[in-house]
Amino acid sequence: MKRPFGKPATTHAQQVALLQQRGMVVDDPAAAEFYLQHLNYYRLGAYWLPFEADHSTHTFRPGTRFADVLNFYVFDRELRLLVLDAIERVEVSVRSQWTYQMAHRHGPHAHLDAALAFNGYHWQTNLNKLTDEVDRSDEVFIKHLKASYSEALPPIWAVCEVMSLGLLSRWYSNLKPMHTRSAIAAAYGVDQRVLESWLHHLSLVRNTCAHHSRLWNRDFTVTPKLPHSKPAGLAAQCQAGSRKLYNALVILLHCMDVIAPQHHWRARLKDLITRHAVPVAAMDFPAGWEQLAIWQENTP
Repeated sequence: MKRPFGKPATTHAQQVALLQQRGMVVDDPAAAEFYLQHLNYYRLGAYWLPFEADHSTHTFRPGTRFADVLNFYVFDRELRLLVLDAIERVEVSVRSQWTYQMAHRHGPHAHLDAALAFNGYHWQTNLNKLTDEVDRSDEVFIKHLKASYSEALPPIWAVCEVMSLGLLSRWYSNLKPMHTRSAIAAAYGVDQRVLESWLHHLSLVRNTCAHHSRLWNRDFTVTPKLPHSKPAGLAAQCQAGSRKLYNALVILLHCMDVIAPQHHWRARLKDLITRHAVPVAAMDFPAGWEQLAIWQENTP
């Protein structure tokens, strides 16, 4: 039976005192109050949870320091920004591939053709969402195309620029012509079903990052499909059955190697892990991950 919520609001000083009472070492209470003022006690709670010895009493393991909790938080924030950076580049690339293949195989307004969709209802839903995004856009090129031409929407190479990753994922998932699906996926050396799964998963990872939610040790409800025979060797770099972030990082590394061969994203990620000394097992990194081929530095 549910009961009324009876906990009162606490001051930042009271929050610091409560952490100390539960066994957390706070070297600088004034600094801790400052961080709680700007980060929120409830938000930081997700990062001290791994330090709890008993969750029912919220007592901490001996030696738990506020500075260690803050280090986890800062790491996770920087990780989200780094992951967003890679997803942005993958998103722009897939948009480009989708646009090129659709336009050349099915015409400049292929997105208006319901016959290209597996499911007509989903096509209409996606089209309505795309129309909303176009109507909300204040891009000069969108306004010009809408004012100049009679079609319901501008050509595909224009509308793709205001399309979200989630919508792009749903559009690709509902795309019927197998030769077009395969041509888009071929740019990344994977099967079309694998790319479909990757786009779905990465859109969820992106949303987690964009909403400033905890990323580093999160369990994802939707996991990416792992490749089989192509590209050769990539499946061995992944963790079968994992719901953590590791496989998404491998996918991003593979895609970055394809679309930006001279990138420094791999080195930046490894440096971030080293600087904050976080336990990567919480992201399902395998033992000896540094020796796997996907983690070796790319040479221009």
